[in-house]
Amino acid sequence: MSVMSPSKAAPAPATGSAAGSSRSRPGKLAESGSPTVRPPAAAHLTDEQVAELGRELDAIRDEILAKRGAEDAAYIRRMIKIQRGLEISGRAALLVGKNKAAWVTGTTLLSLAKILENMELGHNILHGQWDWMRDPDIHSTTWEWDFVTPSRSWQHTHNDLHHRWTNVVGKDNDVGYNLLRMDEEQPWTPKALGNPLYNALLAPVFEWGIAIYDLELLDYKEGRKSKEALLKDLKALGKKVVTQFTKDYAATPALAMLTGSAKQALFGTLAANAIRNVWAHAVIFCGHFPEGTDTFTEEMVDGETRGDWYVRQMIGSANISGSKFMHIMTGNLSHQIEHHLFPDLPSSRYAEVAPRVREICQRYGLKYTTGPLIKQVGSSWAKVFKLALPGKAAKA
Repeated sequence: MSVMSPSKAAPAPATGSAAGSSRSRPGKLAESGSPTVRPPAAAHLTDEQVAELGRELDAIRDEILAKRGAEDAAYIRRMIKIQRGLEISGRAALLVGKNKAAWVTGTTLLSLAKILENMELGHNILHGQWDWMRDPDIHSTTWEWDFVTPSRSWQHTHNDLHHRWTNVVGKDNDVGYNLLRMDEEQPWTPKALGNPLYNALLAPVFEWGIAIYDLELLDYKEGRKSKEALLKDLKALGKKVVTQFTKDYAATPALAMLTGSAKQALFGTLAANAIRNVWAHAVIFCGHFPEGTDTFTEEMVDGETRGDWYVRQMIGSANISGSKFMHIMTGNLSHQIEHHLFPDLPSSRYAEVAPRVREICQRYGLKYTTGPLIKQVGSSWAKVFKLALPGKAAKA
């Protein structure tokens, strides 16, 4: 169930998630013209300029597609090997976790393994970035990641919905995850005063928040999702919860009982999951909510062309600057702009295309938002606090 960037055609209709969603992949793009209202940051562009921008980005995508080969395949297989080595080593160290040094080592290695699996492996494999290899073990239809939410449910809410309607208030529920007020166009209620508290509580249990979000309970409540579909999703989630609990909180501590380290193994695994969740939360928020990222109204996507879709991804996303190691540990979502433009290209190629995307932004007078991790985290949290308050806040 790979997602294809709308760079060649509108997303083709697809069946809902295997977990039971009854909805199909949304939204065709217009062949020509312009949306009812172009976003303010792109209002200076003509229809022809937007079309030409689209052609330039299409050419970049086609070039990378043509270059994929043995080097890319070797990269993802190497990442899988490293991740599995880290996980085995981490769990092995936790089996003797009564020793403090072993506990710290095991927790650290397992945290790194979980981060690498979620970010560089799971997220990107589930986008179909490696489907071209035709390897059934590294394919978007077969991979089940180390995250509570089932892969198929996440693919529906993330690949099909979020990537099509990125930052469109009223269409992209990732703008606040039905929990936080993250845009001034979202009506203020007293509940929003809890924004900072909700976000602080969400970070260490982020995988559980996403699992609940992927159930689309609001859609069910408002009649857009059937009871049958919800029950199927709940059944899939239940199976996944059992799998995760067995692996993390039963099997590892049970083996550690042989060395009297069961409690330490349990706490180490809990800590590793919390560290992974906090990291994933930070990376996702840095890519979507810092100062400089735009949100959009539904009229801004009514009649949207492929070029307009590209423009929206660029001005509605933000990057994180940093080292190669940091980029890998973010799953290259530190190149969130490039990921939103080309969600199905190998993540290891984003650093290669980033300078060209930035040059296109500059040439067409569009923002290219980037900054170091601390700055982007701080900016995202500033928005969380600002939008907790009543009234129409200034655009962050």
